Amino acid sequence: MENMNKAIVLLSGGLDSVVSLAVIRETCSEVICLTFNYGQKSYLAEKKASEIISKYYKTEHKIIDLDWLSIISTSSLTTNETIPYISKENLNNISIAQNSAKSVWVPNRNGLFVNIAACFAESYNFNTIVFGANKEEGTTFKDNSIQFVNAINSSLENSTNTNIKLIAPLINMTKEEIVKLAIQKEVPLELIHSCYISEEKHCGFCESCQRLKRALELNNRKDIIDKIFEQD
Repeated sequence: MENMNKAIVLLSGGLDSVVSLAVIRETCSEVICLTFNYGQKSYLAEKKASEIISKYYKTEHKIIDLDWLSIISTSSLTTNETIPYISKENLNNISIAQNSAKSVWVPNRNGLFVNIAACFAESYNFNTIVFGANKEEGTTFKDNSIQFVNAINSSLENSTNTNIKLIAPLINMTKEEIVKLAIQKEVPLELIHSCYISEEKHCGFCESCQRLKRALELNNRKDIIDKIFEQD
């Protein structure tokens, strides 16, 4: 099929979405990246990172505004509630990780993003949607799981008139493995923004930061840590 090499990528500017873009860019002649503004505290930093990354990979980039989502959400990502900090030692503590996930959960966020991407895919005659779901976060975020991917694909069979598929290239990988892949593919890790807040550098304390920092440490990339994280 002529549109097999065209993809819509959900790009937040964070590790997983950027590495997913790098992977899919190798086989796609045309890519459109979508970045969503749903009132998240990290939006300005995500927007900046996504714009730079899109230019780096020579892809079209669109911002989708979803202001209403922040109005109905009670997530600590979109309200005045404090975003939970989690220590590196507790990242594998399922109970603590689940509490962190509950705090930052935005209602049906990934489901909404994928369906918006499907509107673009069907309109532009693309057949692939790409997002950065991964094994590590799939343990606490059910919309990062293979079950989510399969369920969405079943739904897309009936909600679209074209053969659109959602894929998650990193679905069976941990953060450590994702960073290793990023290094192999020479992904510009110094340009990403994975933090839950929108400062110039990563805070280093939220769950997303802690997972990224641990993965970088395990891959002996202190140079990247020094560049993108606030130093103690």
